[in-house]
Amino acid sequence: MLEQAETPGRVDRPRPASTSRHGGSTTPFAARIFKQLEFRMLGLALVIAVGLSFASPYFLTQNNVFNILDQSVVIGLVSIGMTFVILTGGIDLSVGSVAGLTGIVLGLTLKDFPIPVAILMAVLSGAAIGLVSGILIAHFGLAAFVVTLGMMAIARSLAYIVSGQTAISGIPSELSNIVYTSVLGVPSNVFFLGVMYLLAWLYLTYTKGGRTIYAIGSNREAARAAGLSVLFYSVLPYVVSGAFAAVAITFSIAQIMSADPLAGNMMELDAIAAVVIGGASLFGGRGSIIGTLIGVLIMVMIRNGLNLLGVSPFWQGSAIGSIIILALLVERLVSSRADR
Repeated sequence: MLEQAETPGRVDRPRPASTSRHGGSTTPFAARIFKQLEFRMLGLALVIAVGLSFASPYFLTQNNVFNILDQSVVIGLVSIGMTFVILTGGIDLSVGSVAGLTGIVLGLTLKDFPIPVAILMAVLSGAAIGLVSGILIAHFGLAAFVVTLGMMAIARSLAYIVSGQTAISGIPSELSNIVYTSVLGVPSNVFFLGVMYLLAWLYLTYTKGGRTIYAIGSNREAARAAGLSVLFYSVLPYVVSGAFAAVAITFSIAQIMSADPLAGNMMELDAIAAVVIGGASLFGGRGSIIGTLIGVLIMVMIRNGLNLLGVSPFWQGSAIGSIIILALLVERLVSSRADR
């Protein structure tokens, strides 16, 4: 029934169902939630988990759930840095090789320095490599793909040279404490991963630096015209990426008690896949750290489920690649429909 206007002889037109009296949206809450990319990716993760639980009775056991969380730590840490880079519209193909090189740095420095100092030197080494890449890309305008591809080759070569082409053993047993102790009943490495994701989410969501990173990815020239520190925040993501690659390999070394120059091989592809599955755009400006975490869990669950099902390692790459492409295709179709 139409409302009578205060002016005699005048009738208000019915308002559309999607707007309120004050112009606010009254779109159903469920529809607004469904439009959230992270919610849809969480739904996909739950579907995968349910499907794998039917396929294998061991998938949802307590031991395997903790195993999935444990397997998420290394790739999860690398994916944080990759998220920063991709949000600016860049790419970092060197993280796997940087992880291998900084792992060798850690293995060698542990022989002469205390564990905290050795870890710090490894992380600073990774950050320094990222700084060089970032400067070449942001200041000199070189293509991120080419620069990080070249840095990938350099870092892997240096890992072989510095290590003498052999794995470094004799890692102090105390290093394993960062993995095999617990905090509030949670394995320390999983707890650390959660803290890092929380800090990254807070930074990207609530700080000027985080908003600047999104702005650079959305429109670099507009961000520069707005007076934002485009150069600094274009370099910073590569520094973060290199540092997190070093942190990730530290946890890996703490588990296997050995630093191998081959470590981190193909790690960059897993990280990029996790970030993209989580909803980030390779053109920059779109994505979230929560989506990346969900993407990491999806990747790890798929690998874990294929192992439980006894799928040959030679076929796992094809299966995972197909699932990734299918997931992205479905998400693109769903996103287009949701936007309409």
